[in-house]
Amino acid sequence: MSQTKLSTANDGSVTNEVVEKVAEAEDVDPLELTPPLYEVIDPDALDQIFASTPTAGGIEGQMTFFYNGYEVTVSGDGYVSVQ
Repeated sequence: MSQTKLSTANDGSVTNEVVEKVAEAEDVDPLELTPPLYEVIDPDALDQIFASTPTAGGIEGQMTFFYNGYEVTVSGDGYVSVQ
Protein backbone atom coordinates (compact mmCIF):
# COMPACT_ATOMS: atom_id res chain seq x y z
CA MET A 1 0.00 0.00 0.00
CA SER A 2 1.17 3.50 -0.78
CA GLN A 3 -0.18 6.35 1.30
CA THR A 4 0.71 10.00 1.13
CA LYS A 5 -0.58 13.30 2.43
CA LEU A 6 -1.30 15.98 -0.16
CA SER A 7 1.61 18.34 -0.52
CA THR A 8 1.86 21.93 -1.64
CA ALA A 9 4.48 20.77 -4.15
CA ASN A 10 1.61 19.05 -5.95
CA ASP A 11 -0.57 22.19 -5.82
CA GLY A 12 -2.86 20.39 -3.37
CA SER A 13 -4.69 18.66 -6.21
CA VAL A 14 -6.20 15.34 -5.21
CA THR A 15 -6.33 14.15 -8.80
CA ASN A 16 -2.64 14.91 -9.37
CA GLU A 17 -1.76 12.97 -6.24
CA VAL A 18 -3.91 10.00 -7.32
CA VAL A 19 -2.31 9.93 -10.77
CA GLU A 20 1.20 10.19 -9.32
CA LYS A 21 0.62 7.42 -6.76
CA VAL A 22 -0.93 5.01 -9.29
CA ALA A 23 1.85 5.76 -11.80
CA GLU A 24 4.40 5.07 -9.07
CA ALA A 25 2.73 1.74 -8.28
CA GLU A 26 2.68 0.87 -12.01
CA ASP A 27 6.27 2.11 -12.43
CA VAL A 28 5.31 4.31 -15.39
CA ASP A 29 5.24 8.00 -16.19
CA PRO A 30 1.94 9.58 -15.03
CA LEU A 31 1.19 10.62 -18.62
CA GLU A 32 1.37 6.96 -19.72
CA LEU A 33 -1.43 5.68 -17.47
CA THR A 34 -4.18 3.98 -19.43
CA PRO A 35 -7.00 4.69 -19.20
CA PRO A 36 -6.56 8.28 -18.11
CA LEU A 37 -8.15 9.09 -14.77
CA TYR A 38 -10.89 11.20 -16.40
CA GLU A 39 -12.29 8.04 -18.04
CA VAL A 40 -12.83 6.50 -14.59
CA ILE A 41 -13.88 9.41 -12.38
CA ASP A 42 -14.55 13.13 -12.88
CA PRO A 43 -11.27 14.77 -11.78
CA ASP A 44 -12.84 18.23 -11.35
CA ALA A 45 -15.54 16.82 -9.07
CA LEU A 46 -12.95 14.87 -7.05
CA ASP A 47 -10.83 18.00 -6.56
CA GLN A 48 -13.88 20.07 -5.68
CA ILE A 49 -15.13 17.56 -3.09
CA PHE A 50 -11.80 17.54 -1.27
CA ALA A 51 -10.86 21.19 -1.76
CA SER A 52 -10.07 23.24 1.30
CA THR A 53 -12.12 26.34 1.92
CA PRO A 54 -10.96 29.60 3.52
CA THR A 55 -13.05 28.93 6.63
CA ALA A 56 -12.37 25.21 6.99
CA GLY A 57 -10.08 22.46 5.86
CA GLY A 58 -11.32 19.65 3.66
CA ILE A 59 -14.36 17.51 4.29
CA GLU A 60 -14.73 14.79 6.89
CA GLY A 61 -14.92 11.28 5.53
CA GLN A 62 -13.43 9.54 2.57
CA MET A 63 -14.10 8.30 -0.95
CA THR A 64 -12.92 5.01 -2.40
CA PHE A 65 -12.86 4.02 -6.07
CA PHE A 66 -10.98 1.58 -8.29
CA TYR A 67 -8.46 2.71 -10.88
CA ASN A 68 -6.16 0.45 -12.93
CA GLY A 69 -6.81 -2.45 -10.58
CA TYR A 70 -5.95 -0.42 -7.46
CA GLU A 71 -8.24 0.59 -4.66
CA VAL A 72 -7.77 4.34 -4.25
CA THR A 73 -8.98 6.02 -1.07
CA VAL A 74 -9.01 9.77 -0.67
CA SER A 75 -9.60 11.05 2.87
CA GLY A 76 -10.80 14.43 3.97
CA ASP A 77 -7.70 14.73 6.17
CA GLY A 78 -5.57 15.01 3.04
CA TYR A 79 -4.36 11.43 2.65
CA VAL A 80 -4.43 9.44 -0.57
CA SER A 81 -3.80 5.69 -0.40
CA VAL A 82 -3.36 3.24 -3.26
CA GLN A 83 -3.62 -0.50 -2.58
